[in-house]
Amino acid sequence: MAVAGCGTHTAAIIDRSGAMVARAEVLIHVEWTRVLDDVSTAEVIIQPDGDCCRTLSAVRSWRHSLAIWRDGRPVWSGPIVDVSWGLGEIQVQAVDVLGWLDRRVPHQDLVFGDDADLAQIAAALIEDGFAPDDPGHSVQIIAPSGVRGARAYDRGIGQTGDHLRDLAETGLDYTAVGSKILLMPETHAVSVGRLTDADLPDGLRVEEDGAALATRWVVAGAEDGDVLGEAGGIHPYYGLLERYEEQTSLKTNAAATAAARSKLSTSLPVPVFIDTQQVTIDPQAAISVPALVPGWCLDVTTTTTCRDISQRLKIVGLKVTEDGDSGGQPGAESVQVQVAATGAEAA
Repeated sequence: MAVAGCGTHTAAIIDRSGAMVARAEVLIHVEWTRVLDDVSTAEVIIQPDGDCCRTLSAVRSWRHSLAIWRDGRPVWSGPIVDVSWGLGEIQVQAVDVLGWLDRRVPHQDLVFGDDADLAQIAAALIEDGFAPDDPGHSVQIIAPSGVRGARAYDRGIGQTGDHLRDLAETGLDYTAVGSKILLMPETHAVSVGRLTDADLPDGLRVEEDGAALATRWVVAGAEDGDVLGEAGGIHPYYGLLERYEEQTSLKTNAAATAAARSKLSTSLPVPVFIDTQQVTIDPQAAISVPALVPGWCLDVTTTTTCRDISQRLKIVGLKVTEDGDSGGQPGAESVQVQVAATGAEAA
């Protein structure tokens, strides 16, 4: 049976050609994250020794990438976006492969009919974004989103990353693991482990996101109202809470209605989160840290707060840190996961 364990990290700097630039022989600090529907980040602080200082002086943003391994298994990689050289240490910050798409725009007009699934649209946007200059990526559609609708994107208009975030607002989930971009439906509910109060010895916090609650959604393709969709109405328990949003990529009423229905499904009832970002998972917890991928789920049972929950909850964020002393000895590792329920929680 897999357990979380106390991992030890290694890291390296990789050139866009694939060649090794430098190994981080002495790591003072390592932090890597995974997030749902956005770009994740990582940071390492390296204590240079020997020739390492000379090679690390050549590290350049966007030319080179950071790669991180946990107990010999690759867990994170992506382009470096900031380097800071200080006395006796070098700080490197990076974003995952999705970060490239925040620096890309559509390179051709892209038009999709009402029968196009959001996962297909996202895959086409990604392929177009990387087409002129691919730093190395792959796309895997775990399953269709189940949400269809006409979309259109104009050449040179908008950042590709922003177009993906818009799709994630209307029924699609995505995340990056290494150089692979995973696309899946919001209803994806495959569990990768179970957590109880015993696995979270420092306790946790259950939070209700009232700001996200809506009982009726109106989604428009533009301000003129020619493309309009709606879903929901007066709720017998909550009353009427209305939200409006414009998405210029929507081209038909059917697509706007599908988007409104998808947004309603994630905002009614009020979303509930279990936040363990300040709590370290017990090393003996029966989970595999590399398997904690946003979009997958954990079965969580907690009775230590006044809001008892026993439910399958979606992983929406992961943060792993490790600190070593100046001699390079591994320090304490912290594994923190954030999960969310977008429907009514079970008692």
